[in-house]
Amino acid sequence: MNRKQSWNIVTIFLLLIFGFTAASLLKPDTEFSENENRSLAQKPALSWDSLLSGAFSQEYEEYLTDQFLLRDQWIGLKTKAERLTFRQEINDVYFAADDYLIEKHTGTFETDRAKANITFLASFFEKMKKTYDTGHLTAMVVPNAVDILRDKLPPFASPYDEEQYLDQIEAALPREVWFDASSVLRQHKEEPVYYRTDHHWKTLGAFYVFEQWAEEKNLGQISEEDFRIETVTDSFEGTIASKVGTEVVPDTIELYRPREEVPYLLTYNQSDDIRSSVYQERALDTKDKYAVYYGGNYGLVEASMQSDTGRRLLVIKDSYAHCFVPFAMQLFDEVDMLDLRYFNQSLSEYMEKGNYTDILFLYNASGFAEDTSLAKLLT
Repeated sequence: MNRKQSWNIVTIFLLLIFGFTAASLLKPDTEFSENENRSLAQKPALSWDSLLSGAFSQEYEEYLTDQFLLRDQWIGLKTKAERLTFRQEINDVYFAADDYLIEKHTGTFETDRAKANITFLASFFEKMKKTYDTGHLTAMVVPNAVDILRDKLPPFASPYDEEQYLDQIEAALPREVWFDASSVLRQHKEEPVYYRTDHHWKTLGAFYVFEQWAEEKNLGQISEEDFRIETVTDSFEGTIASKVGTEVVPDTIELYRPREEVPYLLTYNQSDDIRSSVYQERALDTKDKYAVYYGGNYGLVEASMQSDTGRRLLVIKDSYAHCFVPFAMQLFDEVDMLDLRYFNQSLSEYMEKGNYTDILFLYNASGFAEDTSLAKLLT
């Protein structure tokens, strides 16, 4: 190779590197990734404090990573290249048995945030004990797939033991408040209780846990025979699939429709947005097919039924509750779902107006550990 050819290669290489960087900086910023179903980092504001503390450089690195030109395509190309080297863990995701993609959640449960959230939850339930009998209070933090489906992980996989963190939560709470979802899911781990390509549990897993919870809380017995189970899509590729950006075996989504449904109405965010069904099936035509439940995340969804049970349930939740709560709507006069990430009122003032008989806190383990809004439990 002569000198001219060498310079041509160097020139092309530099044009690719700096050209992509320049194009990434010049293109309009993208606020939301539909593929990953999350907000993307935006350009951080520069100040002396953020510069000296190192926060600006960290935030700017996250901004460049999220806004890089053709980001989704590069993620997929990187994954394919690494898979050719037989890697079984890429981007904190295990390529597990039976076509499962399972998030590792590296570092999630050992942070100051994770510890503080246990304190917030314990303080909340200590406060609730002054008003409610503990038999009407439930804290349910659902383990992630990496905990329940450990048998499917690749050889030598070594994720953090989530049960240690769940034990810490249980130990901090008042007696009788904790509900052990882990033991229920472990009994059914050979069944499809988690999605292969998404971070949520499947409706089947939520049903098994609800069935046990309803019996424990004397709400009555339910069985799968009480529902028409309908597969509404076989092409769901969830948030974990988006993290690796490669071809996956898609999931199915099943809806459990009661054979004898109690009439109800849903009111969204205390507005005139009133709907007559939990299931928003237009979402099945979008990337975020899990939004078929309630249409996605809202600060407040209030469901009123004609049940005459005398019981009113408040669910403080993340999106793991979305396929669980519809089962409860058969057993209460009202079931309100409140998401602290999007709810900006005083929680105590809202609860006083609700005249609730039962309180359920329902999160997934990693979502609970990472949530930055749980201080609102004490407002």
